[in-house]
Amino acid sequence: MNESAIRIRAVMRKEFREYRRNRFIIYTMGTLPLIFTALPVISLFSISSAASPSLVRTQVAITLLLLLVIPVVLPATIAAYSVIGERDQGTLEPLLTTPITREEFLLGKSLAATIPTVGVAYSFFIVLVVAIRFGASSAVSHDVWQPSWFLAEFLFAPLLAAWSVWVGTAISVRSSDVRVAQQLGTLASLPALVFPLLMSLQVFKPTVTVAIVIASVLAVVDVAAWRVVSKMFDRERLITGASAVTMRAEAGT
Repeated sequence: MNESAIRIRAVMRKEFREYRRNRFIIYTMGTLPLIFTALPVISLFSISSAASPSLVRTQVAITLLLLLVIPVVLPATIAAYSVIGERDQGTLEPLLTTPITREEFLLGKSLAATIPTVGVAYSFFIVLVVAIRFGASSAVSHDVWQPSWFLAEFLFAPLLAAWSVWVGTAISVRSSDVRVAQQLGTLASLPALVFPLLMSLQVFKPTVTVAIVIASVLAVVDVAAWRVVSKMFDRERLITGASAVTMRAEAGT
């Protein structure tokens, strides 16, 4: 393992320790998924086999779309805390004065936020589809157990989570208040849901090809967001409160 990977893993381990100590994060990961999925899941189990196909498709699409809200909202809340939280605790300056690069720092932070939230999203999806298979009507089970929906969940969850992480991190870098950063991070991450929303509303027919195309678009957006956030990450400003450009200008006067 090279030194870069070691530093990234060190940041991830540090983040995971912070999560275990932060009850708010644990509470959020445990309760928000239930809030988003409880009512739609109950509605699915209440649909009979005699229900119209359009009603079944609509309810299935809404439920599976709400499952994708999990990897959007959870990492946005965590990522928005990632930089400003460190700064408030006084742990950011010692970390940034180490040999770690900004790309390694951001990747470590993003992976630490993405991995557990994607794990939660996958777990809820697996529990839901298995329960539907054995407990819901045959009409609902047939609509849910489609390769396109499984592929969409598998691909979209990490890609949407990555987008939310970069948006939340960008806001965290520029914000001065933790609560404001978390609220803005959650709101700013929601536009990425437009792609799966169009698929759920049948604007794009939910097929394997469509799922792959949308996932490819999301991947391009994620890479672009990562580059933008990396450029925004100014070590000097975060440590001293002034940007590197400002410091050079003041030094020249």
